[in-house]
Amino acid sequence: MPELPVVFFSDAHLGAESKAREAAREARLHEFLNSLPGRASRLVIVGDLFDFWFEYRTAIPRRLFPTLAVLQRLRECSLPIDYLNGNHDFWLGPFLAQELGVTTYDGAMTLERDGRRIWIHHGDGIARGDHGYRLLKRVLRNPLSIALYRLIHPDLGIPLAHRVSNGSRHAQGERPLPEAQLWEEIAMPRFREGYDAVILGHFHHPYERRESGRELFVLGDWIRHFTWLELDSGTLTLHRPQSTG
Repeated sequence: MPELPVVFFSDAHLGAESKAREAAREARLHEFLNSLPGRASRLVIVGDLFDFWFEYRTAIPRRLFPTLAVLQRLRECSLPIDYLNGNHDFWLGPFLAQELGVTTYDGAMTLERDGRRIWIHHGDGIARGDHGYRLLKRVLRNPLSIALYRLIHPDLGIPLAHRVSNGSRHAQGERPLPEAQLWEEIAMPRFREGYDAVILGHFHHPYERRESGRELFVLGDWIRHFTWLELDSGTLTLHRPQSTG
């Protein structure tokens, strides 16, 4: 029998707002995730599931516990979960792997299945001209930076991170999707390396381009679009709900 589909999604940014303001879309995401056992063979989270994630040695963000419980239930149903870090939840630590059994990736992931070779990345900092962000990324992900941040009490450190995250998101605003740049600067180099598909998150606009047997997908988000991608028997399909609420 053919394998069940692989499911990809990104950019829910849970924890960006109060629990009350996020309740509806959080419930919608949980309903979607809870539907996967029995209809999917693997789940790939392509970054920014959480608006901020940091593991202290004895504490994790309390606000995100319901979603962690859903991920744990999926793992108890023997559904493999891959989680690529994004530009908001880049401090993925051992808790997810050791306590939940989630496989985490710092950077790109390769998936080979059904005769396909797919390159997956959150999408941040890999286009040309983003030198300032690349430098900041190296600083923030340095082990010394992580160790210093752990010195801040969680009751201060987590709210501080959320304020910085919200400020960054509002400063960027709603930007148009750089479709041609993504194809030329990100997808084409991967195609030359032997990949036949590229999957990205980060940009929040769902998008697909198919050309000469090569494919590029941008996953959209679970804030406005509620989109996801499925790999089923070698075919990649971007799902867009008719009503996004």
